[in-house]
Amino acid sequence: MRMTIPVAKVLAALLAEPDEQRYGLDLMRLTGLPSGTLYPVLHRLQGAGWLAADWEAIDPVAVGRPARRYYRLTAVGVSQARQALADLRAAIPEGRPSWGGTGPAGAPAW
Repeated sequence: MRMTIPVAKVLAALLAEPDEQRYGLDLMRLTGLPSGTLYPVLHRLQGAGWLAADWEAIDPVAVGRPARRYYRLTAVGVSQARQALADLRAAIPEGRPSWGGTGPAGAPAW
């Protein structure tokens, strides 16, 4: 998986609570990424087997909104994402500022 800043942001957001399912708008808020950047990242992660995606089982008419597609890291995704972010952090020279403070639940804000 090619590690870009958007990919790192998505992985950090998903790893903050790896057992939680997240939908697109939720991930856009957590990462600050626009939909045109977020969804290609999600598709790449899903294609790599790091991410599972399932549609919400609701009646859109009864609920008054479209069904959401929920994303969560697979077991392989959790392991690979942790390693990829650790490798990325190790590649940042000491004393050099990172790309931000902390994100959700103390995760780095890539």
